[in-house]
Amino acid sequence: MEQLGWLPVIGILFSFAAPAGDPGARAQVIGGTESSVPVKSHVRIDLTGVDALALHFDKEQLRIPYIKINTLEYGQSVSRRYIEAVVFSPVFLLSKNHKHFVTLGFVDAGGRQQALVFRVEKGDIRGLLAGLEARTGRRVEYQDDEARKAGKG
Repeated sequence: MEQLGWLPVIGILFSFAAPAGDPGARAQVIGGTESSVPVKSHVRIDLTGVDALALHFDKEQLRIPYIKINTLEYGQSVSRRYIEAVVFSPVFLLSKNHKHFVTLGFVDAGGRQQALVFRVEKGDIRGLLAGLEARTGRRVEYQDDEARKAGKG
């Protein structure tokens, strides 16, 4: 029994030694006009930079100056879980699958308008939207009232 007394202490020590997660929101690129960011790639949207947003994907990075971002839009897609209802139980018809989409419009280094659409993880959406508004000075445009409720909490 005395041996178990050290386990909580060891766990606490290892938790301090473990590296912190990378900053930023986890997302997947759904589409867009910026050719350097591959569609369906997983990215980390990092807002910790003072002057530019950083998109980390694969082993590459794209930096977009906040001042060049001119559009922020958020919306949801809700799909009923019909397959689960047929296979498992009609109770699944009552549940919804929310997907969170952020569209980012910006002017690239060549002066051309670009856009990227991301599907953002549920746990990251509110922080990302608040961070984008704070860093860019622009208001997020919500596609509908349901999106407004989800984005603002």
